[in-house]
Amino acid sequence: MSKPILFSGMQPSSDSLHLGNYIGALSQWTQMQEDFDAFFCVVNLHAITVPQDPAELAQRTRATAAQYIAAGIDPQKSTLFVQSHVSAHAELAWVLNTLTGFGEASRMTQFKDKSQRYGADSSSVGLFTYPMLMAADILLYNAEAVPVGEDQRQHVELTRDLAQRFNSCFGDTFVVPRAQIQKETAKIFDLQNPTAKMSKSADTEGGLLKVLDEPKANQKKVMRAVTDDDMTIRFDREAKPGVSNLLTIYQVLGDRTIESLETEFEGRGYGDLKKAVAEVVGDTFTPVKQRTEELLSDPAELDRLLLGAADRANEVAQATLDRVYDAMGILRR
Repeated sequence: MSKPILFSGMQPSSDSLHLGNYIGALSQWTQMQEDFDAFFCVVNLHAITVPQDPAELAQRTRATAAQYIAAGIDPQKSTLFVQSHVSAHAELAWVLNTLTGFGEASRMTQFKDKSQRYGADSSSVGLFTYPMLMAADILLYNAEAVPVGEDQRQHVELTRDLAQRFNSCFGDTFVVPRAQIQKETAKIFDLQNPTAKMSKSADTEGGLLKVLDEPKANQKKVMRAVTDDDMTIRFDREAKPGVSNLLTIYQVLGDRTIESLETEFEGRGYGDLKKAVAEVVGDTFTPVKQRTEELLSDPAELDRLLLGAADRANEVAQATLDRVYDAMGILRR
């Protein structure tokens, strides 16, 4: 019996993935690859919706793929590839652009937020059509499940709408996917601003724990994490966001329960909690960092792995694109 298909990806927009990426995506992906026929993509075409340094983008693309593997994505179980290696992504995105209303695209909250932050003149048309490229990513592989955070739910809903619209107009062609929203309990916040999600776009690096940073650098960040003046170690997201964030990190990486941690640290100080969190972060990141560096030391072998997976991805994606073109009356070569 064949497994259901899953698609997900991350942009190569930083030199290193961070703890939020690791907990919110990678650690869940490694579990999902056992139950799904999984396609995991480094979405470098999405990254160029904002200006990129060419050499940096190439390096970050390889580094992101290497971190996928180092964190547990098995190229023998999952199809791990680079978006730009499969031209069908850009081709299907254009088709979906023609099926998307201007007002419909304008209502995407991520575009509205980013265009308001950076200004209309600094926002590219690519940023505006980003959701249609994301829809193409998903629909090409007949994905049934799309693991995303809550902030991407709207984009998956648009993908569902476009799939249903196409099927209604041109015949049953696309699988209509569903969003698989990641666990709210695993949401990781900025160490310096524990009411904001940990993100590479944070105002300061001090709140970001990076997978490829030196262990001592991450230890310093944990020890400087914002807490409060209450001095009791208990989970209360509203009243104690900083302490709650540290407990969540320990809970997930240490495979513990919040209740057991509250009992363990009862009567102890924040310094004890921070030291314990720093230790479990180091224990988690160090082997991933070492394996990533091994993979990046042989870029030719890494490229060979990625191109081999791209061949399989291209076979599936091209078959879908062929069905789309035939359904629409677009002549194929």
